[in-house]
Amino acid sequence: MLRVTFIWRILLVGVAAAIVGTACGGSGTASASPSPVDVGSGSLTGAGSTFDAPLFQKAFYDYSAKYPQVTINYQPVGSGAGIQQFIKNTVDFGATDVPMASADITSAGGPDTLTQIPVTLGVVSIAFNVQGVSQLNLDAGTLAAIFLGHITKWNDPAIAALNSGVTLPSTKITVAHRSDGSGTTYIFTDYLAKVSSEWKSKVGAAKSVSWPVGVGGSGNQAVAQAITSTDGAIGYVELAYVVQTGMHQAAIKNANGKFVAASVAGATAAAAQNTSISPTNFSITNEPGDTTYPIAGFSWVILRTSFSDATKGKAVVYLVKWLVSSGQSEGSDLQYAPLPSAVQSLALTNLKLVKAGGAAILS
Repeated sequence: MLRVTFIWRILLVGVAAAIVGTACGGSGTASASPSPVDVGSGSLTGAGSTFDAPLFQKAFYDYSAKYPQVTINYQPVGSGAGIQQFIKNTVDFGATDVPMASADITSAGGPDTLTQIPVTLGVVSIAFNVQGVSQLNLDAGTLAAIFLGHITKWNDPAIAALNSGVTLPSTKITVAHRSDGSGTTYIFTDYLAKVSSEWKSKVGAAKSVSWPVGVGGSGNQAVAQAITSTDGAIGYVELAYVVQTGMHQAAIKNANGKFVAASVAGATAAAAQNTSISPTNFSITNEPGDTTYPIAGFSWVILRTSFSDATKGKAVVYLVKWLVSSGQSEGSDLQYAPLPSAVQSLALTNLKLVKAGGAAILS
């Protein structure tokens, strides 16, 4: 029986036809046959990134349909909470949009006890809801000023100067941001810290920051809901949520002076600028290139390097191996870009560090 559990609902094209009822479960196909490959077995649990959640919902459903001996329960509780559950050993894997920092690694048992695997490449969109406005341009300085609370009305001269021909209302700007520890927040604040010295000195880049203004929501879906339900709202959410819910998104002026909307192609162009991705060199925000979208990032799965249960260890490793290889196609309709070949190689190399009974699960 196939079970893929989530604690939230989201509109997903193609998935809705396969999963009937609530997002807390589904049934595998009767025609599923035993796998000729020993991928392990068991019920796996994971927690973390809501940035990953649309991809994981579809991918884990399809994986269990292919390998019904493996079931996956993933809770999209935010990167910070996922890391804490991983540290406490209450899940088989964590998911985060920013690799674990040294303090968290120490709390988890040290660098030799875990490995971090890049699994996807996603985009942080700047979504807005302004009555009568469907297209919007923003540059780095204006975006930072909005989130710092310096620009408070939509017809502010700085916004108007970027949007010739657009009638902007005097509506108050409501900033929507994450209230939980979030890798999406890290990607967004990493960008702002690169483009605004004031943001860097006053707020900084982190999974959780002290927001100068705005209303908070826990998870990408809560921020998306805050934006869609509030006239005058602006916030940052993973692109899949924008596309699936039909929100408007701003085009952002990139490092080359081009206005670009969030897209898979824009994320791919950003990733191409950093050719040595690792858990300590992972930022791809504000990269150069005419087609580069400036607010993008990789997302990571965290695994223990030693499993006492060899069957479960094999199930976890083969799940992630599939996700970073043939499973990359799962994200094509959900606004996730495939991993560049060098990053895919890093993922497979790091997976080879995982052992069960003292022996590497992958040769």
